[in-house]
Amino acid sequence: MSEFFDHITADHAAFIARQPVFFVATAAEGARINLSPKGMDTFRVLPGGKSCAYLDFGGSGNETHAHLAADGRITIMFCAFDQPALIYRIYGHGHAVLPQDAGWAALAAQFTIERGVRQIFVIDVDSTQTSCGWAVPKMALVEERQTLRKYFVQDDPATRLTKYQERNRSIDGLPVTPPDVLPYR
Repeated sequence: MSEFFDHITADHAAFIARQPVFFVATAAEGARINLSPKGMDTFRVLPGGKSCAYLDFGGSGNETHAHLAADGRITIMFCAFDQPALIYRIYGHGHAVLPQDAGWAALAAQFTIERGVRQIFVIDVDSTQTSCGWAVPKMALVEERQTLRKYFVQDDPATRLTKYQERNRSIDGLPVTPPDVLPYR
């Protein structure tokens, strides 16, 4: 029942745009597998469907950045919690684009940059896969949580930048390149 594609089709891009949550998985040799849920309006399919990107907000760690720098492999998964049932995976290789990087402005223009944004992850698509999703429960979105936004509104940008720069290792000790500047004030 699964089907593979070499890019994100227009129909799959429309499916992605309707999903309120997605999951990101990365790994590097000798490190834990990292699997994180993501929400808010942070995911974009880039023109041509051979790449995509998502905004990364500061949080408990920076494992995705460390894993992508070490290994590059990344899987993104979307699940339909409504009808019709569907699971959609994007397999690819990714990298972080930081606010100080030359490509930042063009990528950032695709998003609404809010307080707390740390970097943008860009994924070059190797393949995508659909599967039935028949065992995924039907659920309804009540609302987005505002906790992260509220936290960052109260957060001092200078203190946040210092925290990012002090956190230059993943939980497994892999190197992380922190932002030199914040994309907001």
